[in-house]
Amino acid sequence: METAALVAPVTALEFLQDAFLLTGEGPVLTVFSLHPRPKACASLSVLQHYRIHGIRPTSVEAVPAQRSATGAHGRKRDELSSTSEPKFYDLAVFGGKAVRLVRLHVDLRAGEHLRLEILGPLMELQDWALDVRWLSGDNRSLLCVAVSHNSALLLDIVTGNVLFQCSCLEGCLLYSALLLVHESWADTILVGGTVFNQLVLWKPGGGGDKSVDSEHKAPVERRLLGHSGVIFSISYLQEKGWLASASDDRSVRVWGVGALGGPEGKCGDLNPACLRVLYGHQARVFSVRLSAGNVFSAGEDGACLVWDWAGGGTVIRTLKGHRAGGVRALAVSEGAGDEERWVATGGADGGVRLWRVKGSEGGEEKKMEDAVTEKLTDLKFPGHGLPKALCMAGEEDKNASWSQSKFVVCTDQGTVYQYSDGQWEMVWQGTPEFQSYCVMETITVCVKDSTAKVNLCAVGNLSGSIQVFLISHPQRGFLLTGGSGKIHSLIWQEANNRIYLLASGSGGLVHRWFIEVESDENSSLALSVNPLPSFLLPTCAKRWLTAAVRLHSTSQGLLWACGDRRGSLLLFQEGATQEQKMGDDKRMEEGWLMGRKQMGEERDRKEVGDLVLHPLSCLFGVHGKQGVTSVCEYQGLLYSTGRDGCVRVFRVHLVAPEKGAENKGGLQLEVLRVQRACKGMEWLERVLILESDNPAEEEEEEGDEELGEECENHSQNVTGKLEVTEGREEKGSLRGGEEKTENKGREARFAIIGFHAVHFVVWDPVRRERLFAVPCGGGHRSWRLWPSHGGVWPGYGALVFIKQGAVMASQPPGEASSWAGKVGRTGGWGLREGVHGRGIGCVCRLGTIRGIRNKMQTNSTGDWTKTEGRDDVEEVEREEELWEIVATGGEDTSLTVLAVRPDSGRVKVLSVITDHISSVRTVTAVTRPEAGREEQTLSALLVSAGGRAQMQCYRLLVGWDRQRLVPSCQVIQVASHRLDEQWERRRNRHKTVKMDPETRYMSVVALDEKTDGCLLALAGSDGALRLFSVSEVKHRIDLLWETFYHQRCVLSVAACSLEDRKGNRYKLLFSAATDGKISVWDLTDSSNHGPTPPIPCLDIHAHQSGVNSLAVWAEERGHQEGGCLVTVASGGDDGQLTVSVIKVQYPEDGKIGGSRGISLISEPRISPQTQFRSPNQLHLHLYSQSHIPLAHAAPLTSLKLLSPDLVVSTSSDQRVCLWRVGSTDIRHIGALCCHVADAAGLAVWEGKMTEEEGDTNMTTRFESEQEIAIWRGSQTGLKATCQTAAQFNKDKKTHDEAEDGEPVEAVGETGDPVCQTSNEEGGETAGECRQTEADSVAETEGEVNTGTGVKASRETKEEREKTGWVLVCGQGFQLLRVRDTDAEMWTTGREKETATHRVKVTS
Repeated sequence: METAALVAPVTALEFLQDAFLLTGEGPVLTVFSLHPRPKACASLSVLQHYRIHGIRPTSVEAVPAQRSATGAHGRKRDELSSTSEPKFYDLAVFGGKAVRLVRLHVDLRAGEHLRLEILGPLMELQDWALDVRWLSGDNRSLLCVAVSHNSALLLDIVTGNVLFQCSCLEGCLLYSALLLVHESWADTILVGGTVFNQLVLWKPGGGGDKSVDSEHKAPVERRLLGHSGVIFSISYLQEKGWLASASDDRSVRVWGVGALGGPEGKCGDLNPACLRVLYGHQARVFSVRLSAGNVFSAGEDGACLVWDWAGGGTVIRTLKGHRAGGVRALAVSEGAGDEERWVATGGADGGVRLWRVKGSEGGEEKKMEDAVTEKLTDLKFPGHGLPKALCMAGEEDKNASWSQSKFVVCTDQGTVYQYSDGQWEMVWQGTPEFQSYCVMETITVCVKDSTAKVNLCAVGNLSGSIQVFLISHPQRGFLLTGGSGKIHSLIWQEANNRIYLLASGSGGLVHRWFIEVESDENSSLALSVNPLPSFLLPTCAKRWLTAAVRLHSTSQGLLWACGDRRGSLLLFQEGATQEQKMGDDKRMEEGWLMGRKQMGEERDRKEVGDLVLHPLSCLFGVHGKQGVTSVCEYQGLLYSTGRDGCVRVFRVHLVAPEKGAENKGGLQLEVLRVQRACKGMEWLERVLILESDNPAEEEEEEGDEELGEECENHSQNVTGKLEVTEGREEKGSLRGGEEKTENKGREARFAIIGFHAVHFVVWDPVRRERLFAVPCGGGHRSWRLWPSHGGVWPGYGALVFIKQGAVMASQPPGEASSWAGKVGRTGGWGLREGVHGRGIGCVCRLGTIRGIRNKMQTNSTGDWTKTEGRDDVEEVEREEELWEIVATGGEDTSLTVLAVRPDSGRVKVLSVITDHISSVRTVTAVTRPEAGREEQTLSALLVSAGGRAQMQCYRLLVGWDRQRLVPSCQVIQVASHRLDEQWERRRNRHKTVKMDPETRYMSVVALDEKTDGCLLALAGSDGALRLFSVSEVKHRIDLLWETFYHQRCVLSVAACSLEDRKGNRYKLLFSAATDGKISVWDLTDSSNHGPTPPIPCLDIHAHQSGVNSLAVWAEERGHQEGGCLVTVASGGDDGQLTVSVIKVQYPEDGKIGGSRGISLISEPRISPQTQFRSPNQLHLHLYSQSHIPLAHAAPLTSLKLLSPDLVVSTSSDQRVCLWRVGSTDIRHIGALCCHVADAAGLAVWEGKMTEEEGDTNMTTRFESEQEIAIWRGSQTGLKATCQTAAQFNKDKKTHDEAEDGEPVEAVGETGDPVCQTSNEEGGETAGECRQTEADSVAETEGEVNTGTGVKASRETKEEREKTGWVLVCGQGFQLLRVRDTDAEMWTTGREKETATHRVKVTS
């Protein structure tokens, strides 16, 4: 087994001279180049099964440091010299009880090519290493190591020997340590954070006495008291003499300790004082760093706080971007004075984020960004009357700064004022009919045949009049009539440089006009107006329009998606007859205008005004009775918000026309997914698209653009290209087929704007955090958010709103937006995308997507690159990519759809679903490829379940995006179900007893796939086994029956399908509970049981305690014996692996064969009373049973079947084991110590893999992974042996003799067995050999061609092989590859490996 991909908590970060960033994820060391664009360049596994906790560089021949950082994205002030010779850094990497030296080679002549090289063996200490520092003054390289028992070591990295060891007189455990070194061991100072909440300072070198022996105890020189929790991190700033400590008590303390270390090992002031106590984190503080003007801290609350030292210790910036789980690592680059610094954070979600922070952010900036802005600015509105409506003028100019913004306010006196450059001026005075009530909207338009832009304003009143005028020339306007009643709303809409005005009047009529701004010969501006047919809204109580967006044209005409005050979504169509042959929207509108010129002006206005368009499709009341607040379009999909707290993603759906139907177009609106905001946030206003924050992803999406260019691919207008779909396949776009089907709509990540209590909030539903908040007083007010161009959230903003007759702003318009800039935005840059912040509890593989991208080959280096415009480009080839699609559910209540590329280790998050209100415990899928496109599209019915007895069902459409050259996923919500739904709908629910809120679903399995859904069996913590029916057509999940047979928590379920010789199909369901029993249910006629549940056919006692996982497979027997054998492998809390073989006799066989007997490993655990037989049903009885008492050293959490007779198991002991299940025994054939803590779920599959050598410039090597070589037997399927130290069963050759005729002997590298599995009670078990296996683990090295992936270097370029894949999930996930190849491949070369790869360091 070898690692193909790894996502684990990032536990170490370190900058190298503002040019590179080093990260530690599990045992993997990765280096990112920060110039010209941050990207991963090299990766290497260095600490075997230890987790990296620190990286300490020293430069032997270092890259010249850049004194200046990048001022903006993609630009450097000081370029690295391209003519320099190759340079390198030496790195000391440590974690756990291990230290290793690594060299980073930087070749500037090869375009800054980076390479990591291991210099020496892994040095294993006898204690946990907390800090490591280089001693530079000695002739040979020495390392000073601080260990957890308040001791320090002087380590010779050449020999691996401990030269000196010194302990403190205060012999206590340390949670953190900081070494301050100079040139010699005698100058070293150690600051330790003790378990007693104290900081102790002492001198390991004895104050210059170099003759100290290993038993020397050094006294405590200084003691700092004040924390009420243990200290997790310590930082020292030599320039100021400050020492900072981060603690479990949620505080950061800054101490004035004076000069520490240096020549003669100074201990600082005799009485150090606490200068600051900083409280601001909501949870434990894990890391702290000091700079000249700021303090940086990061903690479990997921925030990195930037504190202003000069401003009294206030938070000036809050850097957020990680999902739940907190920030585990923090690094701040060096900088001089007020220069910008890089700030990097590593999260428990496996993500790495990067920011730029100015060194002078202290005294000038205020608390802003994603924190709640408590300070508001009154703009001192001086006009007569009270302001009622607020709009922004010039908001569409994305280059305009906040200080250049202009606001327009309309009062209850019918007067319009404009705010510009800090001054108010009156723009327009309305007639008396505009008093007491008015509605106002503005828009920025382009003058026809010119690049000049002007601002238009429309004001409506109670009598149906609408005044439209230019804000710069208010006298040049006109009056429109929108009926005889009240104008409820005004909506401006721009599409293809054409401006539309919609006015919702009385009687449900929506009047529309097409407006142009023209310039005459004298350069004066004039407005032209052309009426368009009106929309007629459905009959309801609140009959006016609240939102509208114009879509692109189809062959049937123009489409409008609208929302009304009743909460309905409407689809209108115009130009469906006389303009259907014109092809695009411009020619259609010209047709209207030409028809108007041919007729009389007044007659045309009257005829066009009399035309009424009825809705083509209506989703009545989908947003509740409070109405729709916005509708927008982005990249082919529509997004609507309402005051029901939901965002609905929908599309235009093409259905087959029905005979006699008036709607010949067959266009309908179809809701794909519903996204709820946070609890209590019901009033939603709109959505803003979130820009991509991953530089590597941006680079790939841009294709062959220059690396230094700014990525603008997501900063486009929300009016994208909409497509009409039929069924589940894209049939063409609304441009009449001009757009290709690969450009079909895909859901984008978005933020939700709305009101949460008294705050205006920008909410990220994926990370579940506030991006922006202003205490405005709640809804029912006019407001505008700057900037709003393009419908994209840039990461910063300012709010202007009306409150109690005053115009307020969250930031003074005259103040420049100090946090603007891409790298300074709220979310920063995402160097690596996080997955789940908390543990992943379940995983399910959906299938494989095959994609194709172009690849260029160069003459100069022979490497595959993505460059453009180079002279050495030789040829372009099409590269094939295989992506595995998996779905994971976690404790953070989210469901994530991932794409994993095994050959490179790249992981891409396709979609994050946050509909669950509690943790996701189990997930399953019914997958089928799309017809005719099996390799590039995938359709799966995904079912997830978990806490609060909640179940969600989705249809996932996964395809290959040929524009972005990555997989894409569209989520369609099918149905949801909760056991307490009926209780919540009752009006008198307070009088009834609610379902137990602690009830949760523990496991789910799909029993039978139907044409429109499937049958599901779910295990409940309340002791119930439930059968559900899912219908995609009806969008319903129905409970068929439930049984409380187990009378205790049901932990797992599994299913098996059988077929006899006559073609009759049978379904068996297996359920297991906390009592260790497995029940077998015959569900062949499950749909005919009605509400009465069946009774089990068989009970099997398999474990002493709970059964956490089941794996079931069937094996047909010969014609003479009849029936079949069903094997049930189970793993439980007792750490035992049990295999039970059940003999199944079909009804037509007549008789039941005799039992072969029970294996010697166990006795029969089933009594005759537990057998249930029926003449017309299957006859089941236990055939044999065997078990491994200690298969794992901890509860076995998951068990899966990789291939016939080959089982994979995992446990919280962080081991993945392979087992050969025979007819009479279980054989352990290999194990791997994985890097995922708290392993909880498994997904396994078989497939082929194509390997290519040298296709990228980045290589990763994973060591200490035991290779499992597996080959095919002639009759019995897979036979395996492990060529590692974890061997067993050498003496029992009879069990290993396969039908091929040769016995398989499992031995260690030395030829001696080191682990055995006995089939007798009290014998040696697999669990008893775990320590031996860990101590003698064999090292192998495979090569990989990107981030954290692995590739075997022994394979040829186009080699295809049968491969087994194992995906382990827990605190992160790890993808393992089990290779099906000749076992002798691994004997060659492995015998040459010696013990020099690992050194035990003893003192």
